[in-house]
Amino acid sequence: MNDRKPRRQRRRSRNGFVDILNGLLGLLVLGLLVAGGLFFYGASQFYGPGPLQQDTTFRVESGAGISSVSARLEEQGLISNRFVFQFGGRALEQATGIKQGDFRIPAGASMADILTELSQGNPIRYAVTIPEGWTSWEVVQRLDDTPDLIGPVSALPPEGSILPGSYDFTPGDTRQSVLDKMQLAMADALAEVWETRQADLPLKSPEELLVLASVVEKETGVATERPQVAAVFVNRLRAGMRLQSDPTIIYGITKGQTTLGRGLKRSEIEGKTAYNTYQIDGLPPTPIANPGIDALKAVANPDDHNYLYFVAKGALPSEGHVFSETYAEHQKNVAEYRKVASEAEAARKALEDEQATQAGDAPAAQ
Repeated sequence: MNDRKPRRQRRRSRNGFVDILNGLLGLLVLGLLVAGGLFFYGASQFYGPGPLQQDTTFRVESGAGISSVSARLEEQGLISNRFVFQFGGRALEQATGIKQGDFRIPAGASMADILTELSQGNPIRYAVTIPEGWTSWEVVQRLDDTPDLIGPVSALPPEGSILPGSYDFTPGDTRQSVLDKMQLAMADALAEVWETRQADLPLKSPEELLVLASVVEKETGVATERPQVAAVFVNRLRAGMRLQSDPTIIYGITKGQTTLGRGLKRSEIEGKTAYNTYQIDGLPPTPIANPGIDALKAVANPDDHNYLYFVAKGALPSEGHVFSETYAEHQKNVAEYRKVASEAEAARKALEDEQATQAGDAPAAQ
């Protein structure tokens, strides 16, 4: 009898071990099933269509990480679960690659689509464009009117210190930082152009080149004419003649902070200001606008001709100018311009009379 009892105990011990092993295996299988279910759920959430009902724009702030981004995505209804988004981002090793800026997110975009857009897509481009020939006052007005920029410009920048062009920025950038880029661009451009100038120019410094380029910029809106116009002013400086540029008179009146909106009066042409090049010798004391790179290059390397005068071809600035070497030639061209301008004014008045008559407001007999 004593010999049989140990065998039963050994048998029970083996059965207990098997039971424990089976239990552990069962728990393992259950765990795998649960994990698989969670993985399947997460994958379906991550790759399946998202809850967004219409296209929208999502902004990633500077320095934002995947935790804060996922929380904001969930709050704004772009994703259904921030933790799934975070896990997917880390699993795909894209959690640290999220870019700053605004991104377009289409309706129904999955978490995977959104993550790819934020980490590999291109942010929406924001830019402020400054036309050639604008004054510094006009530039500041445009910066002030750009809603995605913040903060004020510290002070009105010096005339001519801004290079016209298109400047990218990120929403939330300061207006002063964008202006600083514009001014740095002008400083670099002016230094480069000055190094490539003709050796015999009657200009003593980059600052004088900048002043004359601003006058050229305001005198013509036809790009191909800039080297010709620049050469006229260079020829005048060499001959000791006054520049006689109407835009310099206007700047002396407005200081670039408004438009004149009318023709010049005789008293204004004859009035002596620091900028009136009909009354002063040489260049104005400062630029009268912010010239573009082409105007700078035109002054640095003007055309080779003997013209000393030019006048508009017609009533439209796009028609350009007629150039002449002598004052007698110039007078003929001026007379022709006045004739064309008079005809244009007569045509304009005839149209106005016709439209007034059609509206039942017949013009009075002259």
